Amino acid sequence: MPVGLLGKKVGMTQVYDDGVMVPVTVIQAGPCHVLQVRTADTDGYEAVQVGFEDKPRRLSARSERGHVAALDSKRQKKLSEAGITTVEKAGCEPKRFIREFRTDGEDHGCAVGNELNVSLFSDVAFIDVIGTSKGRGFAGVMKRHNFAGQRATHGVKRVHRHGGSIGQSADPSRVMKGTRMGGRYGGKQITVRHLKVVRVDEENNLLLVRGAVPGPNGGDLIIRHTNKY
Repeated sequence: MPVGLLGKKVGMTQVYDDGVMVPVTVIQAGPCHVLQVRTADTDGYEAVQVGFEDKPRRLSARSERGHVAALDSKRQKKLSEAGITTVEKAGCEPKRFIREFRTDGEDHGCAVGNELNVSLFSDVAFIDVIGTSKGRGFAGVMKRHNFAGQRATHGVKRVHRHGGSIGQSADPSRVMKGTRMGGRYGGKQITVRHLKVVRVDEENNLLLVRGAVPGPNGGDLIIRHTNKY
């Protein structure tokens, strides 16, 4: 089944696996609701759209509420009077985190309104996790690229953490592309592939995977089946 789950990072801990202490990341995976099923006939591609974590109605726009539930409106009445069938709604609360999983002709077995939980990965050994890394703002070369820095001894004058020389003189008389310098560090989408599933807690919708995943505690994550074997 190619459909994955949405969740958030709870934190890191360690558990025993066959007598061996293993560092794990605890992920709250689901429950998620199927909001839409994209088809090639209507949308030009095939995918399943899922949503995670309810968003308060007072903070939701009308378009967000209308995306998951049928709302009475003049346009809705005109369509019903004309005999035009509207898109099926999930009938749930507005969701804070919404993403799609491409299916590309595979049998996913999902219908609009279905609830997906962590049992989706009960028989899965390895998964991929996608998240946004911690944003560190503008960082220097020592923090961003692990440069060693210059010597803190006699002869080095207030340039201990500088990047140093960045290019040649007359030939080619320019800075080469890809030269490592200071700049924006973090805040990017990162995929960690082939993480081992250590434990699945279906009662609390928790997923324990070996190792670290990107982002801070409470950060949004996309969990999918891995294609790396």
